[in-house]
Amino acid sequence: MTSSVSKGCFVFKSASKKRKRHIGVGGYLVDDSDENGCDRFTICQKLWETVQMNTEVIQDQLNKKVLDSLAEFIKKPGLACSSDVWRQRGSEIPTAALMLGVNVPDHAMTFRSLCNLLQDSVTPFVVSVHAKECAAVKLLIQKVLEQLMGRGVSVDEEQEDDTALLQKTQCTISALCQWYKTVTKERRRQENKCTQVSPKRKENLAKNDLPVVVIFKDFEAFNSQVLQDFILICSRYTQELPFVFIFGIATSPSAIQHRLPHSVSSLLCIEVFHSLSCTQHLASVFDKLILNSQFPFKLSSRVIQVLVGIFLYHDFSVQNFVKGLQFSMLEHFNSQPLSVLCCQKHEALLSAKILSKQNVERIRHLPSFMRYVETQEPQEQVRLLTNDEHVKEVCQKLLKNLHTYHKNYYPILQCLHSLTSSLPKFPLGKHIRELHVSCIEKNLWETEEYDSALQLLRILAKDELVAALRSCAEILKSANTKRMQNVLQQLEDFLGRLEALQGVSSEDSSGNGVVSAKMEYQRTDLFQLQKTLLEKESRRTKRMNPFEVLRSQVIDFIDSLVREYLTPAEFQPLNEVCYYSSSGVLRQRLNVTPRTSIQAALTHPFYYLKNESLKTNTGTISSAAPDLCIVYKLHLECGRLINLYDWLEAYVTVMSAAEDQDTNSEECGKFDSLKHARFIQAVSEMEFLGFVKSTKQKTDHVARLTWGVVILTERRWQLHRNWPVYGYLHCLL
Repeated sequence: MTSSVSKGCFVFKSASKKRKRHIGVGGYLVDDSDENGCDRFTICQKLWETVQMNTEVIQDQLNKKVLDSLAEFIKKPGLACSSDVWRQRGSEIPTAALMLGVNVPDHAMTFRSLCNLLQDSVTPFVVSVHAKECAAVKLLIQKVLEQLMGRGVSVDEEQEDDTALLQKTQCTISALCQWYKTVTKERRRQENKCTQVSPKRKENLAKNDLPVVVIFKDFEAFNSQVLQDFILICSRYTQELPFVFIFGIATSPSAIQHRLPHSVSSLLCIEVFHSLSCTQHLASVFDKLILNSQFPFKLSSRVIQVLVGIFLYHDFSVQNFVKGLQFSMLEHFNSQPLSVLCCQKHEALLSAKILSKQNVERIRHLPSFMRYVETQEPQEQVRLLTNDEHVKEVCQKLLKNLHTYHKNYYPILQCLHSLTSSLPKFPLGKHIRELHVSCIEKNLWETEEYDSALQLLRILAKDELVAALRSCAEILKSANTKRMQNVLQQLEDFLGRLEALQGVSSEDSSGNGVVSAKMEYQRTDLFQLQKTLLEKESRRTKRMNPFEVLRSQVIDFIDSLVREYLTPAEFQPLNEVCYYSSSGVLRQRLNVTPRTSIQAALTHPFYYLKNESLKTNTGTISSAAPDLCIVYKLHLECGRLINLYDWLEAYVTVMSAAEDQDTNSEECGKFDSLKHARFIQAVSEMEFLGFVKSTKQKTDHVARLTWGVVILTERRWQLHRNWPVYGYLHCLL
C-alpha cells in the first residue's frame, strides 16, 4: 500500500481594495474651496527655483577666488618643484589649510564646488572624507581606496574571485601605488596617441604625475591619532604617490598644532587659504534676493529680524538663512489665497483681471485696501464696496503702483546707505539690512538716528561729499524708471556745481558777519538788560560760504528723497499680497525648543492622541491619560525632592478613579504588582527625558530637574499640529 502526497498551488483573489489617492507635490496647496491653488503652487515653485539658482550662483562667485588659488596651489608642486619659489623636502606633503569659518552647514557646497573644479582642471584623483566614516586609520585608507579605484570593499574575505570588490587585506597604500602606476601609464599612452596634444604638453606629462588630493572636510572632528598615523604612512610614499592634503578648518590655523605634534606637522608643507566671511556672504544673498525689485516675494521687518537673529546667534549659516526664506515663501503661498498676485508685473495684472468673486471679497477685507477705501470720495467708496469689476480695475492700478514703489524704493535705499555707512558710530546701521528694516517698519525721518545722521552729513568735507554723491550716481544709473533718471540728473547737476567751486574753504572770514540792529541806550534794570542781550544774540546769523549753501541744498534734496520714496511698506495698498509677516509661525518652526514640545505633549496629550476622553479642564488630571502624562502632572505638584512612595500613592489614587472604585473603601489606594510596574516604567521614562534624577541625599527620593509649565493657547496648538505643507516641503528637500 502506497500513499502519495500531492502538492498544489492555489490562488485566492482578495477582494478589490480602493487604491490610495497619491497626492503630488502640487496637491498640498490646493483646497476644495480655493480654485487658485494650482496657480499659487506654480508661482511658488518658480520662485523656489529662482532662489535656489541665485544662491548657487552667488556661492560660486564668492568662492571663485579662493578655489582658483587652491587649484594653483595644487598644480604648483608638480609644475614648479625645482623653482626657488616652492621648496620642500622629499618627505613633505603639500597641505592647504582652508579656513571656512564656523558656518559648518555651508561647507558642503564649498567642498562640492572644490571637488568639481579640481576634477575638471587639475586631477581626476580627488578624495573627500568625513571624520564619522574614519574612526580608525584602516577605515580611512579603505575610504581613500574606494573613492579612487571606484570599487567597494568585500565583507567576506574568502570571495577572492570577485574582481569588482577589494578585499580588506588589499586596502593598503602599497596597493594604491601599484594601481596609480598602472592608471597613469595608461593615461600617458593614450595622451601620446592623441594627435591634438602639443609636444610641450607631452613632455610635461612625461615629467609630472597627476597629484592625489585628499580632502579632510571636518579636520577638527578627526581623531588625532588617526590623522598622525595616516600622515606618517603617506609620507613614506611621497616619491611614488604625489599626495596633496586639504584640511577644512572651521576655527583657526592653530587647530593643526593642537591636533598634530611637531614630529607629524613637520612632514607637512602648509599654506593657509581664507574664504570670505559668512556675513559678507549673507550681504550678497540679501542684496540679490531680498533687496531686488525683480523678486516679487517680500519679507516684513519682523520676519527679517527673526531670520537674521537665527543667523547671528545660532549657526552663521547662509544655507539655513536661505531655507528660512524658502519656508517663509512656502508658508505665505499656503496661507494667503491672494498670493496668486505675488508674481511678475504682467502676470499679476493678468491674474487681477480674472479674480474670482471670493478673491475680490478677500481684497475688500485687506487692512491696506480698507485704509485706501477710507481715503476716497463717498461715491468711489460705494463703487469699491459694491462693484466687483471696478475693484478689479482698481486692483490693477494698485499693483502697478506697488511695483513702481519697489523700483523706486531700492535705489534710494542703496543711496542712503552709501551716504551713511561711513559716518561715525553708524547711526543708521552698518549693514543695509538694518537700514531696510528701519525703513519698512516706521517712518525713518521721525527717528533720532536719522536726525543725527543728517547732522553729520551737514558737516561733510567737500571731497567726502563729492565721493558720496558719485557713488549714489553710479547706483541710480542702473535704475530704469523715469523718476530715478530725473533724480540722477539733479545729482549730476549738484556734482557739477560742487566741482566748479575751487579754492573755497569751509571757514570764510566774510561769514562771521552779524546782522544787528541799532542799540537803543536807555536806562533799564539788570533783568531787562539780560533779556535784551539774549534776544540780540539769538538774532545773530552766520553767513555761509557758497560751499556750505550748496551742501545744505544737497542734504535737503536727499532728505526730500527719503521722505518721498522710503515710506513704510505697510502704507502701500495690497502690500499683504507680496509681504509675509507671520514672524511667530516662522520663529516656532525654525527656532524650535524640544523641551517645550515635550512638556506640551505631556501636559495636553489630547492634541496628539485625538482621544476625546483625554480632554480635561485646566489643573485636572485625566485617569485615561498615559501613565507618563499622569506621573508628569503629579510631579509638577512636588518640590525639589520627590518622595517615591508618596508619588506612587498619588498615581494609584488617580488610577483607582479609572476603575470606578469607591474612594472611601479599603481597596482604594492599594496597588498591585501591575500598577507598581507601570509606575516604575513611567518614572524611568521621566528620568530618560531629563525631568528627574536619583539623588544620594535620600535613597527613597528623586530630585526634580525642571521647573515651570508650558501653557499654550488653542490658536498656538492649531499652528503647532495643523500644518499640511510638511509633505510638500519634504518632497522639495
